[in-house]
Amino acid sequence: QLQLVESGGGLVQPGGSLRLSCAPSTFTLDYYYIGWFREAPGKEREGVSCISSSGTNTEYADSVKGRFTISRDNAKNAVYLQMNSLRPEDTGLYICAVEPTSVRGMCSMTGDEYDYWGQGTQVTVSS
Repeated sequence: QLQLVESGGGLVQPGGSLRLSCAPSTFTLDYYYIGWFREAPGKEREGVSCISSSGTNTEYADSVKGRFTISRDNAKNAVYLQMNSLRPEDTGLYICAVEPTSVRGMCSMTGDEYDYWGQGTQVTVSS
């Protein structure tokens, strides 16, 4: 069974930063593309960012472009989401998801494309 563990969430003031981590406990990430999604009360799940298995291709939601950066470190078997200039509307449960692929340069911002999901880490942006 594939297991993912997210960490790094917390309470931060507007304008602050957080770095989320996602690491699998039972497999290596080398041939998976990875996405970060967020869920907020009363809102549909939103794709935030994704990164290809090669790390060469990344995508971002318009709402986070220029503020968030996704990266992966295959040596550490982890993926990260650096979140800067946080806003109250960034509040939500951030969940990472992975999907195996033989196409090294692709990733997806669509939740239906992913079969494996973590439990999430809560991010709250409030003064």
